[in-house]
Amino acid sequence: MYALEIDHISKKFGDFSAVTDLSFKIPSGTVYGLLGPNGAGKTTTLRMIMNIIIPDQGAISILGRKLDDKIKERIGYLPEDRGLYPKMKVGETIRFLAEIKGRKPNALAKDIDYWLDRFDLTSWKDKKVEELSKGMQQKVQFIVTVIHRPEMIILDEPFSGMDPVNTKLFKDIMMEMKGKGCTIIFSTHRMEQVEMICDNICLIDKSRMVLEGSLSQIKKRYGTNTVALEYEGDIGFLKGAPEVEKIDDYGKAAEIKLREGADPQDLLRKLPAKVRVQKFEIREPSLNTIFIELVGDSHE
Repeated sequence: MYALEIDHISKKFGDFSAVTDLSFKIPSGTVYGLLGPNGAGKTTTLRMIMNIIIPDQGAISILGRKLDDKIKERIGYLPEDRGLYPKMKVGETIRFLAEIKGRKPNALAKDIDYWLDRFDLTSWKDKKVEELSKGMQQKVQFIVTVIHRPEMIILDEPFSGMDPVNTKLFKDIMMEMKGKGCTIIFSTHRMEQVEMICDNICLIDKSRMVLEGSLSQIKKRYGTNTVALEYEGDIGFLKGAPEVEKIDDYGKAAEIKLREGADPQDLLRKLPAKVRVQKFEIREPSLNTIFIELVGDSHE
């Protein structure tokens, strides 16, 4: 069964095409990444899935049917624009929004305490939301998204503004939910997170899909002609090397795309005379490299 099926949806705002003829299917119990640069159409797509915005054309099926109030109770949605009541207390906010999603009041107290403890917010339970930092408010917003035990969660830029510790916490919880059969859909433009947790991806650029499918298959499609290099020194001399098609250099690490037919051993033999090699690994290209290759030129 597919948790979500999108069939040729489009949306315009005046003369501006936000989403154009988009189609994909998401298997139940998987993590799906909706990727693209800022303004590509990711948020508009998620809002159409949640029926906040109506598509101009096309159809959307969620958990086997068209979205209605009963289906909404089975979904958790974390919008890009966070929405909490600043004057309400943290515990009251979670309880109120969970009850709207169908949770019974007498069964909520234990779950609220569990999630507050999980996010290290227990001491803030009786504080007003406006007293919390932005990062802490985002934790509360995430709790509200999952407190009703949804079958699907839709997260719009969930890691935005998060520090590494809390990014890991969010990721761990997402993986736990996936392990229990929850389907997770999230938008982002941060490729490193996608590579860690996504089963399938859809890359959108300028309102249109440019890539879709299994993350592992997509990376294999781009071959194993990439070298991950960690080094000390200056690798500027490689830019003219016959084996090298392209270098993405970060100063102490680089991702080197080899020309078709090039032998990576020839490249390796050239390095020790010029730099200290700490790592030399032949691998599939990173998703970040694929992303830049597909959409980078159109944004220059």
